[in-house]
Amino acid sequence: MSSENLDQTFRTLLQPKINSTTLTLTRLPPPTLTPSSDEHLIRIHATAPCAGELFWAANYPTVANPTGNKLLVPCPDFSGVVVSAPPSSPFPSGTEVYARTSAERPGNAREYSIALTSELARKPKTLDWVRAASVPLSAITALQALFEHGELADWDVEKEERERRNGAKRVLITAASGGVGIWIVQLAKAAGVRDVVALCGTKNVEFVKSLGATEVVDYRTTNLREWVKQDEEGRKVDLVIDCVGGKTLEQCWDCVKDGATLLSISDVPEQRKPADSKAKDIRNYFFIMKPIGEQLEVVTGLLDKGVCKPVVDSVWDLEQYEEAFKKLDSGHARGKIILKIRD
Repeated sequence: MSSENLDQTFRTLLQPKINSTTLTLTRLPPPTLTPSSDEHLIRIHATAPCAGELFWAANYPTVANPTGNKLLVPCPDFSGVVVSAPPSSPFPSGTEVYARTSAERPGNAREYSIALTSELARKPKTLDWVRAASVPLSAITALQALFEHGELADWDVEKEERERRNGAKRVLITAASGGVGIWIVQLAKAAGVRDVVALCGTKNVEFVKSLGATEVVDYRTTNLREWVKQDEEGRKVDLVIDCVGGKTLEQCWDCVKDGATLLSISDVPEQRKPADSKAKDIRNYFFIMKPIGEQLEVVTGLLDKGVCKPVVDSVWDLEQYEEAFKKLDSGHARGKIILKIRD
């Protein structure tokens, strides 16, 4: 049962045409919960857009539009309050939550949205709505990149063993000052990785150092290939997590040790492997994160303990969506861009 009386229509940011990135702010009825499901109705307080998401439904229909008739609402991240929940839910009405919802369903740039039990986590007590909304997609992606696909030791491993295993590793992160990069840097450092190597632009060098990077490569002045050639034995890494793709990913092939792992959330590494690459036995693949609430609960604990911190680039009212997406598309945001739905 709902704990509040809802109006007939609410503000909703909509992508009317699947092959156009033009957005419009309109009013629609609140979403309807499926009976006997684990769906929760959420009153949204803040949400965060994701780079490239306006192309997902057209370019990756099996992932982002499996039914072919999805209501195209952007923004997969949110923070908000549960309005209605299944009887057995661990997130009853009134619970403050945050999540990254599945791309196969409408996003959260609207006053009310739907989230599943498996996606939800309790909002960190130390964060306001805006900062909480900046976390889920980026932090979960970073966790999965480092500890699932990158096979580093996570917080389920005893501290001494975790530090022993991770303390021998070198990790390279591209776009280290971006939404995902800032989390990879922080989580790698927190997990005891010996060398956290960050690639970023000149203005963000000191910023990524403050997050825990032990070495910084300025892509505006230094080519990764030339950088690694100066000291191949000392500079090659055990794990690359690429958040850029393209030519940057090509250069990453020169930075890996034999037997290393090369991951990308932006491009397919094998398709960017240079013809003259000498790298041997490299585990390499592109991956798409999965929205797992239990992993986000791990992040909640780290945030409330002050181990990590969110980084917000800018905050925009929902009516300012055009400016927010323009800033996102510039590719130069430091941290996350947030759309505020309500206080």
